[in-house]
Amino acid sequence: MLNRKTAPKITDAVEFELTLPSYKKYILKNGVELYCIDLGTQETMMINWVFYAGNWYEEKNLVAATANYLLKNGTRSRNAFGINEHFEYYGSYLNRSCQNETAEISLHCLNKHIHELLPVVSELIMDSVYPQEELDIYKKNMQQRLRVSLLKSDFVAGRLIDAYLFGEHHPYGRYSSLEDYASLEQGELVRFYNKYYRNGRCVIFAAGRLPADLVAAMETHFGHLPIHPSGNVPENKEHPIYPAAQKTNDPNGVQGSIRIGRNFPNRRHPDFQRFQVLNNIFGGYFGSRLMTNIREDKGYTYGIYSYLVNQMQESAIMISTEAGKEVCEATIQEIYREMKVICEEEVDPEELQATRNYMIGGILGDLDGPFQVAGRWKNILLNQQDESYFYHGIDIIKTISPRELQELANKYLQPENFYELVVV
Repeated sequence: MLNRKTAPKITDAVEFELTLPSYKKYILKNGVELYCIDLGTQETMMINWVFYAGNWYEEKNLVAATANYLLKNGTRSRNAFGINEHFEYYGSYLNRSCQNETAEISLHCLNKHIHELLPVVSELIMDSVYPQEELDIYKKNMQQRLRVSLLKSDFVAGRLIDAYLFGEHHPYGRYSSLEDYASLEQGELVRFYNKYYRNGRCVIFAAGRLPADLVAAMETHFGHLPIHPSGNVPENKEHPIYPAAQKTNDPNGVQGSIRIGRNFPNRRHPDFQRFQVLNNIFGGYFGSRLMTNIREDKGYTYGIYSYLVNQMQESAIMISTEAGKEVCEATIQEIYREMKVICEEEVDPEELQATRNYMIGGILGDLDGPFQVAGRWKNILLNQQDESYFYHGIDIIKTISPRELQELANKYLQPENFYELVVV
């Protein structure tokens, strides 16, 4: 019988043995890989079609993002209203998203309705027509949204720091303009769609309570399409180095957006997972040094974080915050002071243990549910890794030493290697 007068033993998260639930892999007739993660207690599911159709592949700015967004806005037999009404009738949600290397179609639905929904997704992949009236509406809406966003210092800072890090003509550094939207043409969207969707490279992830006949249904609706296997990630592109500078966005502004960043290798580099531990100590969560100093002690900001940018080819170390215009310079100096301290002094074991527990706890949350597990696997597989990457990362969190962290800090947290940008 449970004795409620005795408190249960408190167990540190690092003592847990984490297991990444596995998947079943199928190959459709056209060679496209289908990864199925059959988990969960609710009668829901998700299917994620990932195409190598990000802005890495476009010859003209914004074509990839626009082609992805307008996939849902008309086929030869359905207009945008009819498409949306179909998915809403079955209580489902169909979303599109475009990243640098990949672009996605994501379907969330009750598993009992999947057979009514898959044919329409197949229709979008094979029969989208990009109506001119839908493109015109999209261009006007996006131009207005951009005008509003350009008045916000954090939006401008995010655009500029990427251009400084990767080059304004590199896929990671390009940003949109009103003229770019105005120059979009229906023909170039159709050509991009035909090459990178109808005849593109694709990989599919399915997760949730999966119907027993899901693989057969996927074969029926997608196995005969001219899409083909994903293959390797694209080759990296050269980019020039740009000097960073302060920028005034609003002379009457009271807040400055601070971005401090430097280039960093991608997640296939042996330092990537090791640096994630150091980053959490430095500025990766609410109990980090940057937050303790600049928010809690100095009161310069409501929040400040550092993080690794997640890209396939290259990453970046980024420090991001918004602060009062009159304390921006002091904030930057405190950031560099924390860099100096973490380079010169080994991390205290108690602080390191707290960070280990935080990181393991975060991974536990990432494994709570089939959709989160699918997201974890997608990140691993799209970056050409396997399950050993997951377990190696856990081992690093549990075993990395203060001495190793100090060596990493001296390698990557030297102020002279960072771009510094303030937008007011």
